[in-house]
Amino acid sequence: MPLVTALTLLAAQTSSLPLQLRFSEPAPSFTESCPVGNGRMGGMLFGGIDQERVVLNEQTLWSGGEFSQDRKDAYKVRPQIIELLKQGKNKEAEALVNQAYICDGPGSAGGGPFGCYQTLGDLKIFFPSAKASVSDYKRTLDLSTAVAAVSYKQDGVKFDRELFASFPDKVLAYRVRASKAGALNFTANLERKQEAMVRADGPNSMRLEGRLSNGRGGAGMKFVAFLRAIPVGGGEATASSDGIHVKGAKEVILLMTAGTDYAGPIPGEWDGENYVSAAQTRLEAASKKRWSALLNDHKKDYQALYNRVKLELPDTANSGLPTPQRIEAFAKGAEDPSLAALYYQFGRYLMISSSRPGGLPANLQGLWAEEYQTPWNGDYHIDANVQMNYWVSETANLAETALPLTSLVEALTKTGAATAKAYYDAPGWVAHVITNVWGYSSPGESASWGSTNNGSGWLCEHLYEHWAFTQDKEYLKRIYPVLKGSAEFYLSTLVAEPTHGWLVTGVSNSPENAFRLPNGDTAHVCMGPTMDTQIMRELFTNTAEAARTLGLDASFAQKLDETRAKLAPTQIGKAGQIMEWLEDYEEPEPHHRHVSHLYGLFPADQITPYGTPELAKAARVSLERRGDASTGWSMAWKINWWARLGDGDRAFRLLGSLLKPTGSKETIYGAGGGGSYANLFDAHPPFQIDGNFGAANGIGEMLFQSHRERPGEPYTLHLLPALPSAWPSGAVAGLRARGGLEVTLAWSKGTLIGAEITRTAGSGAFRIRVPDGMRVVGVVTPVTTRTVAPGVVELELAVGQKVEVGR
Repeated sequence: MPLVTALTLLAAQTSSLPLQLRFSEPAPSFTESCPVGNGRMGGMLFGGIDQERVVLNEQTLWSGGEFSQDRKDAYKVRPQIIELLKQGKNKEAEALVNQAYICDGPGSAGGGPFGCYQTLGDLKIFFPSAKASVSDYKRTLDLSTAVAAVSYKQDGVKFDRELFASFPDKVLAYRVRASKAGALNFTANLERKQEAMVRADGPNSMRLEGRLSNGRGGAGMKFVAFLRAIPVGGGEATASSDGIHVKGAKEVILLMTAGTDYAGPIPGEWDGENYVSAAQTRLEAASKKRWSALLNDHKKDYQALYNRVKLELPDTANSGLPTPQRIEAFAKGAEDPSLAALYYQFGRYLMISSSRPGGLPANLQGLWAEEYQTPWNGDYHIDANVQMNYWVSETANLAETALPLTSLVEALTKTGAATAKAYYDAPGWVAHVITNVWGYSSPGESASWGSTNNGSGWLCEHLYEHWAFTQDKEYLKRIYPVLKGSAEFYLSTLVAEPTHGWLVTGVSNSPENAFRLPNGDTAHVCMGPTMDTQIMRELFTNTAEAARTLGLDASFAQKLDETRAKLAPTQIGKAGQIMEWLEDYEEPEPHHRHVSHLYGLFPADQITPYGTPELAKAARVSLERRGDASTGWSMAWKINWWARLGDGDRAFRLLGSLLKPTGSKETIYGAGGGGSYANLFDAHPPFQIDGNFGAANGIGEMLFQSHRERPGEPYTLHLLPALPSAWPSGAVAGLRARGGLEVTLAWSKGTLIGAEITRTAGSGAFRIRVPDGMRVVGVVTPVTTRTVAPGVVELELAVGQKVEVGR
């Protein structure tokens, strides 16, 4: 059967309902409201009857400011710490780190000079209380249009509300309509309870403005927001000190713009000191457009990204349930394959909505926060979390959304160069565990977690991955100095561990985890945790490859190769597990949320079932020992690990755990954590968006993978490598593969029907693992393949050329 025919038939028999979050009542809390965003402004629609609330966000609204917390001349104490570590005196080394090698200041504690991502405030709309009851209430978030909507009937009148965040017009647009002329009467206003004032600004507009603290007793970021009401077809809107009063209208459009005086150091399209006039200009421009034009421009922009990937999984009777009831039924064992498709596309939706070129990368909350002290400051944790946010950008065909992360890393090279000098007396640049919009690169405020120094190396992996997927050589030229600077830093700071002489990182720790010393003491600080070495191996490989691709720095690339060969290997411990440290220590928390020593399994490709079967077996043991239950983001990462091991049913089981309903807002770090809120936001808890993005990528990894199986080999495409039995039939189109490839595939009864692979960029060989009984043939033009291993063929395609895998 031709693949196009197979896809058509499968689409007809799988999902038919629109991909929507559905609710049968107003949201009683933030984690039950509907998110919209344009990569700069965000809104959370609650949908109340008598009182509407939309939580507002502006992605650059941070307290704090540019303020170095590097400890001057800290490098002078580093040799003492390393000597203590070589002697096995980890507790003494950790005490010295806390005394003289952490940040010089409060670090990230309570915001302070480090700063905190804050809510912009609320849009509040007060409707007259009606005695008549409400019927036919619906609240939805349509993923195909990025429009949140509310509809209901009251006193014989049908009311409709819509909210979207337009990237082309840089506004939040809200419309309320009534089926009866003159039935709309309400007051709308902007509200912020801290560090702001609200006043009328013209005949039908309100202005909210304020200034945050710089965390050092002075004034920090300035900000502004505007609200305008535009009646359509009758009625009036009048602004006063307590809001915009709308009377006798049938339809009203509310437009909101915002701005801050943020001007970097992260490169972007910032308003800077012109933030007020820039926000006003956006408001005036949007006010001149009809609703239909605003909506059409928004949809055209959004759908150009969203429609690149389609995932079809069968609907069931539960597919049309309100989302809270749907995930509750799924948690109780109901079959619902298309829930995974909804969750996957919701992850893509959140990425498009929170991360756009010219803006900031998605933070721990993505874009959406209702607090003034956001959990963990709403910052960028670079020991797992921000990296997890961006796995899905490349595989899910949203490469542009990863560009803000590149800008963040470029900013870190500047502050990170000063940090490298202060703590290591080293060239290049380094960042540790956390960062912010101000370019923080110092260690954290406690040795127990703040001394990890592999964050910069890991960030470089994402930059190289963008090149691997897009094959954009101009981008590779842009990032090469960043990769080289990071590699130079680690080259100059590696030390020989005393037992084998392997090269390892010096003062570090395995992210946020502890180990038990032979005398029973617990410590965190160590030399050469496994994750560090895996990141170094990957960084040196990628940087050398980049240099050779660009024809640069041949001797430097050779040095990277030589040093990589001297790094510590990934070791297997006495229980058959991947060792997390150089020594096979006991773990005080065997079920710890971080499983950092499996970095080599995913996102890297140093551990693969085909290339390193013994290490893959040990990785499975490590996952079994850690267990499934954990925080939401940890379970999301585990989905990806199990997918890489080819165990689709175990990955699906974890997806089920991630989707179990929770209402907990209290911070939980281990068992008892995880789950999803009613609006599908991931629960650490509290809400943390990395689990949404990480699990979405995991769903993609269950269906398709494109990593190397062994060092130096071309990328190998794996078709349905971890298909769970719960998804016996389905189809997916538009997934991206490393090497500049795009993939469509379909399956039935758990077996691949066919796949189509198209080269969209780049050149060179790649490989395909071909299922038994299937073959690879060129579409339109013939291709030459050669078998390089049982079931594995290698081939080359020109840009625009495609092949089919079929029978």
